[in-house]
Amino acid sequence: MPVFLRSLLRLGPLNPIAVRLVSNGSRRSRHHYIRIAYLGSLIVVLLYALLVEVRGDAVSYRDLAAAGATSFAWIAYLQIALICILAPVFMAGAIAQEADPRTWDILLTTPLGAGEIVLGNLFGRLFFILALLFSSLPLFAVTQYFGGVRGTTIFSSFLIAACAALLVGTMAIALSVSRLVGRRAVFTFYVSVVSYLAITIAIDALSRVGPTVTWMTAINPFLALQALLNPTGYALRPEGSQSGLAVWFLERPVATFCLLSSAISLLLMVVSVITVRVGGFAGFGSAGAGPQASFFRRILGRAAAEGSGIRAPRAVWHNPIAWREAAGRTQTLGRAAGRWLFIASGVALGLAFIVLVHRGAFTPAQFRTAVFVTVIGEIGVICLVAINMAATSISREREDGTLDILLTTPIQASAYLAGKLRGMVTWLLPMLVVPIVTVAAAGLYSAFGGFGRADNAAVPFVPTAQLGFGGPAAGGAVATINVPFVLPEALVVMTLVAVPFTAFCVIVGMLWSLRSRGTIASVASTVGVVAAVAGTIGLCAWNASQQIQIIGPVLGAASPASAAFALIFPEEGMFTTINRSGELMGARTCLLVGALISAVLHGVVVWSLHASMTRNFDMTVRKLAGLK
Repeated sequence: MPVFLRSLLRLGPLNPIAVRLVSNGSRRSRHHYIRIAYLGSLIVVLLYALLVEVRGDAVSYRDLAAAGATSFAWIAYLQIALICILAPVFMAGAIAQEADPRTWDILLTTPLGAGEIVLGNLFGRLFFILALLFSSLPLFAVTQYFGGVRGTTIFSSFLIAACAALLVGTMAIALSVSRLVGRRAVFTFYVSVVSYLAITIAIDALSRVGPTVTWMTAINPFLALQALLNPTGYALRPEGSQSGLAVWFLERPVATFCLLSSAISLLLMVVSVITVRVGGFAGFGSAGAGPQASFFRRILGRAAAEGSGIRAPRAVWHNPIAWREAAGRTQTLGRAAGRWLFIASGVALGLAFIVLVHRGAFTPAQFRTAVFVTVIGEIGVICLVAINMAATSISREREDGTLDILLTTPIQASAYLAGKLRGMVTWLLPMLVVPIVTVAAAGLYSAFGGFGRADNAAVPFVPTAQLGFGGPAAGGAVATINVPFVLPEALVVMTLVAVPFTAFCVIVGMLWSLRSRGTIASVASTVGVVAAVAGTIGLCAWNASQQIQIIGPVLGAASPASAAFALIFPEEGMFTTINRSGELMGARTCLLVGALISAVLHGVVVWSLHASMTRNFDMTVRKLAGLK
């Protein structure tokens, strides 16, 4: 084999790092189950979409083509969502393992070049994501039998997903090579990816003028896919109507997304290759780390008194574990600043929406969309933070040996677990105030009639009630209902739904943290379980709230997302109940009752899981003793 060809192959298929990662990962049952779940989800969604779109015994070719196009759109969006969820999970090992200085000490003593180290890590971990894409290609090809989908559209959707996975992968490798992060940055990286997608989608929704693309389309894979699959409802700007960068961003957003992703990935790889053998960025500024840390500790009031080696004693709660979880998480400047920055910016953003709609800068539709997207995004970030905290709360203590010390104290398993649950929920409560205050302020604005602008506090809704459901007879007069922008009882409903749901996320994270050997496994398992449970319940609650009378709004309060949608868009979120009754009060009462039931049910689930963990605590801890 020529030397040149052998050198090229060592950068990719024959790279020893890539071979090791692929061979080891292929034997893991977790990867096998992920592939099964990935393909199973796509198959289920495809079959469901076909069954929904194709009805009746006699189906025309036009109906089959329309059903095939709709089914393809469903599974294409799902594929992008799954890739964005699974790519950080597969790439998390690059941050957690290679960011360990001991791993780098061994790796840099090998004869591997800088390019081989970086590309081997990238291709070895990216292989599993690309394998998922190729495994779903036959499923996408099935939609060709129905017509309505062009082959170029299928391959373009795969290219968008592959570019998104490549970008996420190179970012993870760059973080690993920098050696500025460790295991705790894994979930921060995951949250950053999800937050970026949510923020760009929100900006696109707020800045969109008509059914056309925006500047956000070319930097978000979901929006780029929407421009590809919905050329009429999310149309490109006419050819030749733009100039400069706008030509790429507004006339060719799909190509621009792929080119930008590839260019950024190449740049990150070049930087990583240059810095991998010089210690990354970890050495920069290390000389002044001591004085800076001392200065920040003085600013935060956590430094020891002059001439003494101890701090003043602090008042500890009755349960010291709860106090440690609630107070100990704000000891560092980064955590404290990030927490309060989230709170301050969230409250300011919610109040800014009210000011903008009051002054006429926002239309009612834009105001409601902005509030809904903001509330859902904030709750999503809080739930991800809760999962990260809970899923690492016990496994991290097992890894660093803290759990062995705690087990020698008189603290019992019940108090230990209850303290962690209470402490983490207490720490998260100020963050939960942000979405609750946002939706509550919008509700108060509507309740007070827009503070002098009644036309800006409610939207008209004309129910098309049917005979036999309590409404007027067909053809009779139907009164218009003035629906508030946001229901005034939003404060009570969101509190009853969001706080217990967050406690549920925490207890599930603690359960997997107790059962898992390490933090990466516990976080990945918790994300999967919470996403599956919350996604299933949320989807059922969302549809039931809109389509079922009376019982629907009660079920709609089972999930924070469906409850927020019913509060902000009641004429859509509780459509059937309002439409058939011809009034709003019944649906509002059902939603409030559903919030009470949801809080009780979540509380029962949390109590049951706590009792189960308490019973099995000693056996589980002994089973995993000594494992790190």
